[in-house]
Amino acid sequence: MIDLLTFLVEKLSVLSHFKLFGFRRFEQELEERKTLGHHAQYLMRGDLLEVPRILFTHYGIYMGDNKVAHLIPDILPVITNDNTAIRTAITNKRLILGCIYKCACVRFDTLEDFAFGSKIIVNQIDKLFKAQPFPNEMVANRAEELIGAIPYSLLWNNCEHFVTYCRYGSATSQQTEKFCQFLKSIIRDQRSAILTVFFGVLSIILFGMGLSTTLPTILVPFTLWMAS
Repeated sequence: MIDLLTFLVEKLSVLSHFKLFGFRRFEQELEERKTLGHHAQYLMRGDLLEVPRILFTHYGIYMGDNKVAHLIPDILPVITNDNTAIRTAITNKRLILGCIYKCACVRFDTLEDFAFGSKIIVNQIDKLFKAQPFPNEMVANRAEELIGAIPYSLLWNNCEHFVTYCRYGSATSQQTEKFCQFLKSIIRDQRSAILTVFFGVLSIILFGMGLSTTLPTILVPFTLWMAS
């Protein structure tokens, strides 16, 4: 039991470090480097912008004239062709339904709407990406070519994939890679199988022995054990 509790605490700590500590790192970087804030006059067309959120980082391409092109989940392009309605501010309901339906759009928003009250980091990925960025004008042109509805995937086609494709020619996401590494660490840890056995037996005790409780209790731990 102590091992299981230790395992849970350990994974929760990793998850916290995955983003919450990462958010603090972004805050430190913002203090250490010259912060551009929301002053569009300091930005160049084609700059890659990132805005740290609580659970993730949102990305966009600066297009000039105080406009940012970014990929964001949206259900509205699925149910209407009214561009005027689609261009209105995306509500949380539209965003969540877009995630579920796997539909997004690449759209222009003002720098202020894109930042949503947060400070902006400019071209930070240039330091981490192996490939050299395209010229800024080419980056902006590539972003403009993708304006409109686009398939969405939280892990495989998100806002970070969009900006890295535009700026470097290769659609990748460090956020996805970190999340997958986190999942891999859970799957490869044999204590995960033991933990699922514990919860499986608990479900049988609480809900009785049946196909819906017994089968997962056998298959899930077996699969995790074989994968570890």
